[in-house]
Amino acid sequence: MKLESNAIIQIQKPIEDVFEGIVNPEKMTKYFISESSGRLESGNEVIWKFPEFEDKFPIRKVKIEKNRSISFVWDPETLVKITLEKLPDESTIVRVNENGKEFNEDNLKWALENSGGWANFLACMKAYLEYGIQLRKGAFDFMRKK
Repeated sequence: MKLESNAIIQIQKPIEDVFEGIVNPEKMTKYFISESSGRLESGNEVIWKFPEFEDKFPIRKVKIEKNRSISFVWDPETLVKITLEKLPDESTIVRVNENGKEFNEDNLKWALENSGGWANFLACMKAYLEYGIQLRKGAFDFMRKK
């Protein structure tokens, strides 16, 4: 049995704005990452850095369907897929699914933590795209190594 991590939110912005908010590192650094080596594009590999961690994370196997989906691998055991759905009122539903880990106690903990992490990603993205608020700023400073 494979485990999944899921999160979903509705953002009051057109699908094109939400898509750009995910693939454009200048926007993503306002709500999720602190650095990126480039734009998310099919076939590209980029490196992400988070403000609270020393490590850098390679983002591989990037696949983009403009204004529809973004997928990538950042953990060799899992695939992240972000899908976008345009609603009649011009808002966008964003779904995140990360799956692939085998069921065991450690991976069950991973699934629960990542579901919360992806929900945080979506809430931070919504706050930034709709209101220009950077919810993540300072939110995880306590996690930095001293």
